[in-house]
Amino acid sequence: MPLDEENNGACDRSIYVNNPHLDSMTDDILYHFNLGTSTHNLAAMFGDVKFVCVGGSPWRMKSFTEYIAKELGLSDPNAEYPNICAGTDRYAMYKVGPVLSVSPRLEQIILGKPVVRSTELDGELAEELLQCGKDLAEFDTVIGNTMCTLDFYEGQARLDGAFCSYSEEDKQRYLAEAYAAGVRNIEMESSVFAAMCKLSNLRAAVVCVTLLDRLKGDQLTSSHDVLNNYQQRPQALVGHYIKRKLKAYKKS
Repeated sequence: MPLDEENNGACDRSIYVNNPHLDSMTDDILYHFNLGTSTHNLAAMFGDVKFVCVGGSPWRMKSFTEYIAKELGLSDPNAEYPNICAGTDRYAMYKVGPVLSVSPRLEQIILGKPVVRSTELDGELAEELLQCGKDLAEFDTVIGNTMCTLDFYEGQARLDGAFCSYSEEDKQRYLAEAYAAGVRNIEMESSVFAAMCKLSNLRAAVVCVTLLDRLKGDQLTSSHDVLNNYQQRPQALVGHYIKRKLKAYKKS
């Protein structure tokens, strides 16, 4: 994150919108949210947002919103709270290629050419979340790297897909090398999220729960109740962080 020389070297917390074309548009439409500058007062709706939490499914977001509303003592946990966009995800984005190399980067094709962007996230925020885990003392919390892959099966060295071009020994060797490189989670979505946050100078982190040890198998064997308990842990951690920060805001 860039340093602000006029502020004693402190990190610059300014948020950047990296598209000069937006200034010439009469209407900026956010298609995936069904919002637009001509139909909604976005500044009034989102001008005081302090936290944005994103995740992978509507029911998980609803559960997390209700959880946060309850934790913050809001009167109706089923009401809509415009300043809470709820969800859970992971901590850091790292891509492991055919030759094992761990680097915080996302490569995408723009105008037919490869463009590489950093997916490095906020280490200070990760440490704050780690401390929240220690405060809760309900489960183990660690900082690690997430390996973001292009698919669920071969990209994640699984043996249970429709196609598999490697042996069990190849898989074990690859995952062991990934673990040695600091990987503690594998998924498919977070590198784009991380790259966008980095490009916009947004403080961001990724919080996940690990459901199984991939060195021991590819299939979930825990009961539904156990898995349900596991998936409550990220929201407990993030909820504790939000409560802690809001208390600090009120004191300042």
